[in-house]
Amino acid sequence: MSKMKRPRVLNSNEANALHPMMRVSPRKLNLVATAIRGKSVEEALAFLAFDRKRISNEVKKLLLSAVANAENNHHLSRDRLRIGHAIVGKSIVLKRIHARAKGRAARILKPYSRLDICVVEQVEELA
Repeated sequence: MSKMKRPRVLNSNEANALHPMMRVSPRKLNLVATAIRGKSVEEALAFLAFDRKRISNEVKKLLLSAVANAENNHHLSRDRLRIGHAIVGKSIVLKRIHARAKGRAARILKPYSRLDICVVEQVEELA
């Protein structure tokens, strides 16, 4: 006997990809996610290719993963894909110690973020 099949959370025209541990603070990652939200996949890839932020390359990889999931797993057309949502959240925070003067110590926080990108296939409307 096997487990019961879990119902699909997304609609039939959606696919997503999740990166649970990006090494950047959520505030910085949200700037990039806000810039690509709602754009077509080609526009978002062009934006991420020329964006100067360090984390843009990781976001680009995750977007390509979501597109590959849409094409291979859900049989969606790449030409009609748009970014439905890009959700940024907090993940773990590493706490490190930095030596200071007179034997004291200061805390260094190294935050991680999670990013969930969902791509949606747009249905062309007849006018």
